[in-house]
Amino acid sequence: MDKFIYKKSAGVTALSASMTDFTYKKHSHQEYAIGVTLRGIQQYNLDGSLQLSYQNGVMLFNPEQAHDGMAHDHKAGLDYVMLYIEPQLLLEVMEKKDKVLFPTPIVYDHRLEQRILSLAKAILREKDEAMCSELLLSLTDSLIQTNLSIDKKKDNVLIRKAKEMLHANLGNVLKLDEICNELNLSKFQFIRLFKSHTGISPYQYFLNCKIERAKQLIEKNGDIYSVVVDCGFVDLSHLNKHFKSVYGTTAFEYLSHIN
Repeated sequence: MDKFIYKKSAGVTALSASMTDFTYKKHSHQEYAIGVTLRGIQQYNLDGSLQLSYQNGVMLFNPEQAHDGMAHDHKAGLDYVMLYIEPQLLLEVMEKKDKVLFPTPIVYDHRLEQRILSLAKAILREKDEAMCSELLLSLTDSLIQTNLSIDKKKDNVLIRKAKEMLHANLGNVLKLDEICNELNLSKFQFIRLFKSHTGISPYQYFLNCKIERAKQLIEKNGDIYSVVVDCGFVDLSHLNKHFKSVYGTTAFEYLSHIN
């Protein structure tokens, strides 16, 4: 049986997941995602290579790092926890100015594992926010010891402009022709260029951004139906379908978890 429970505290979203047949579609998050495999083997494709996180494996995802996800053995299933941390918050806690990157997608570090689990458990059990903030600080101290690298890589100018245009039109349908005209590229040149830089197509990126925006509005306003309109989904079932492909749960279920 697939089960996904979300809670949020101190600016961090925690996920407790148990899955067998469920498969995440290829997507990316704006946040850092940090998790621990508790049981089974987590299988996913990341940056063109297959990753396997065994029990006690610590999974480290950078923002906008495209990936999918599933249980390596559907019969055995998979249990794991995950923390989603906004880049600005992580840098603030680390007292760093430049974005940092995890150089290795999976590590086996007992101290880091325990600090992830402690914060996830506190958030999921709805402990005081002050306690969660202290545990977040302890976690980032351990992360710093994993030799994070400073991100000196800059987006291609055209890709950066395309992302800005996509983010500015999340309430509408994807207007690929307008973006291509603005960038002076053919449709197929643009798709190829965008995918080579981000790992996903412009449509996948646009849809991911709409879903993330929906998640933010659900947390802020708690009004599912206004989210459908504001994010340009056809109806609630359309939102739920895409929301579940990324978060494992419907938008309504997500709202019931975090409220």
